Amino acid sequence: MGERLKGKVAVVTGAGRGLGRAEALLLAQEGASVVVNDLGGGANGTGADASPADKVVKEIRDRGGEAVANYDSVAVPEGGENIIKTALETFGRLDILVNNAGVLRDRMVFNMTPEEWDTVLKVHLYGHFHCIRPACAIFRQQRSGRIINTSSEVGLGSPGQANYAAAKEGIVGLTRAVARDMGKYGVTCNAVRPRAATRLTVAPELAAAIEDARARGAEMPVGAEVTAFLPVPDDVVPFVVYLATDEAANINGCTFLITGDQVALYSEPVPVKTIYKRGVWTLDELCAAVPGTLAAGLVNPAPPQPAG
Repeated sequence: MGERLKGKVAVVTGAGRGLGRAEALLLAQEGASVVVNDLGGGANGTGADASPADKVVKEIRDRGGEAVANYDSVAVPEGGENIIKTALETFGRLDILVNNAGVLRDRMVFNMTPEEWDTVLKVHLYGHFHCIRPACAIFRQQRSGRIINTSSEVGLGSPGQANYAAAKEGIVGLTRAVARDMGKYGVTCNAVRPRAATRLTVAPELAAAIEDARARGAEMPVGAEVTAFLPVPDDVVPFVVYLATDEAANINGCTFLITGDQVALYSEPVPVKTIYKRGVWTLDELCAAVPGTLAAGLVNPAPPQPAG
């Protein structure tokens, strides 16, 4: 075991499978005591099962680490508060919060129901806030802490995932705001857009079968080759754990792409073109000026297609 996080206490939400599981295991490997939170629901957010969190806790303990399970839902304020309380009541402190819990309810925007929208926003965006708020009360008092949020490349635009994209870009904005709220207290807040084969990026049944086969050292299931272009969670999470270390103390309010062999820093949104005039622009003036200036070179990512 490493010692970069010796004496630290970490909370990882959605840690029963995929990225969250890999994050929890590596945090523990580096010496952190870990609260393994997972409701244990399906990829669509339905149901509950204690066994995913329990299995990860057992893995950590079998490797000589310290861990405790928590089964609360991040989608409600009480759940977030209970998750943070579990860290305090079990280990006496909190140093690291990794927000990872998530669900999918994919549908084209014109068919998406309000319930499908609400479910995804509640788990992802609200879920981050529900854990960040009580954690920051502790971090502010102790004047230290690390928050790592989970966004997604989907937030940059993906058909059939308006709810997921909105939540994931909301998380980026939340990250920037929390970084500025908490930086003066020695707390950092950053976000990652991980690219990995999980049950949210491949068929849930296949992802579960692949994960089980890896854990047992068994032969990969039929269909596993479709994930060959995606890194496994274990290959993606080292940068997440790096952000939790003292070495990353000056990295705050940033968003990163992580793919295993690639780590990329995203730029802050800045104006790339500007048009000026003396006085206020009229509609006629804009119609004449914009095509050759602001709109020059822009490419429609989804141009109209012939009907039929």
